[in-house]
Amino acid sequence: MVKQKAWKKNKKIHLHKGQEVELSIRRLGINGEGVGYYQKQVVFVDGAIPGEIVVARITDIEKNFAKAKLIRIKKKSAYRTDPQCPVYDTCGGCQLQHMDYRFQRRLKRELVQEAFRKYTHLDEIPIEPMISMSEPWTYRNKAQLPLQQIGNRVAMGMFSAKSHRLVQVDDCLVQHPLVNQVLSVTREIIEQLKISVYEERKHQGVIRHLVARIAFATEEVQLVLVTRTSSFPEEKTLISMVTEQLPQVKSIVLNHNPHKTSLIFGDRNRLLWGKEKITEKLGELTFLLSPRAFFQLNPVQTAKLYEEVRKLAKLTGSETIIDAYCGVGTIGLWLAKDAKKVLGMDTIPEAIEDARENAKINGIEHAEYFAGEAESLLPDWIQNGLQPDLVVVDPPRTGLGQPLIDTLLKVKIPRLIYVSCNPSTLAKDCHQLLQGGYELKRIVPLDMFPQTAHVESVTLLEAI
Repeated sequence: MVKQKAWKKNKKIHLHKGQEVELSIRRLGINGEGVGYYQKQVVFVDGAIPGEIVVARITDIEKNFAKAKLIRIKKKSAYRTDPQCPVYDTCGGCQLQHMDYRFQRRLKRELVQEAFRKYTHLDEIPIEPMISMSEPWTYRNKAQLPLQQIGNRVAMGMFSAKSHRLVQVDDCLVQHPLVNQVLSVTREIIEQLKISVYEERKHQGVIRHLVARIAFATEEVQLVLVTRTSSFPEEKTLISMVTEQLPQVKSIVLNHNPHKTSLIFGDRNRLLWGKEKITEKLGELTFLLSPRAFFQLNPVQTAKLYEEVRKLAKLTGSETIIDAYCGVGTIGLWLAKDAKKVLGMDTIPEAIEDARENAKINGIEHAEYFAGEAESLLPDWIQNGLQPDLVVVDPPRTGLGQPLIDTLLKVKIPRLIYVSCNPSTLAKDCHQLLQGGYELKRIVPLDMFPQTAHVESVTLLEAI
């Protein structure tokens, strides 16, 4: 009898594809999925909400988890809502439109909190309330959409998740309305002029992507045509029609990407018409933006984000600041008036040119910018005697490179502010820093992208 109980207790449960299981959804996954457990096996269910009981069909089985498709809801969450977007289920751009926005904010804060619990093993996480949006729609300032020829029509939209199946998107609810308008009208012009559209399989055709970015403060729009060829015969006609129908467009650029690649942008830009850069304002600062330069996609929340960075920095005017992954210089220039010196670096040369020009037009003479990787430049600078008082890092989703972490551990920067868009890599990097002599002081989560699973945060660490 005892042996039988022990065998049952230790028996391993095996899931199989196609199996239907009933799950209690416990929490939100990093990509917006509902997370449940079947006999202690983690199961991710797209479209399920924490607090619900669902029936789901197993679709994929990995070593440490399984994925499942939502079949039906047995107990519905009080926070479930009807998505406003007609292609929400197929587009893949948003993941949380089926949840009340107040609940989205709560769950995203918990994502950050749980990541730190998992990777740092701290008993207490010094996390602040979520900084959210009063209007969680029409906040994005940039869209880059692929084109596809379907019969006589030119289709435009987004690729469905993990596929190259185009979902047509005519009026995205999280994009600024003028961005939608510029892209839609340009698509119609391309169709009318019968300009060939890129076909990935054959590596033929001209127009690959349309990219539009609006400056919220000035309402200037930059239109970028990403093309396989370096030119096309209908250029002048297209420019004439775009500028006549879309007076808000102040810059039209051709970006040449001749390669068979999933990367959107190529290395070379050619100005077709108007200004090379559009002008954006953020707080008291003015920024010039070139096509490939990084600039935060939600200007309203960006100003709040940078204010949190400024508060945590507690500058006195005597500090030397390193602005790693600086983009067009936004964070460093936001802090510059209260600092002695700002040094920034980025891997995109155009971004560094923009950062230098942005410092100049804002009258900031004590900020310098360099092209290169933070993982290489910062260790070199410190080895040559630089002693920064504050380092601000705003890395891509992959987090900090190990050489940069090693330098931060070796030198012990008095104050380190880590701006992150990925709670997992943030917490993993912080774990190394905490093990190596830093103390976690504050985490401020911020909802930069409502309706999606993405969450931004600002974290302060201090050398012990």
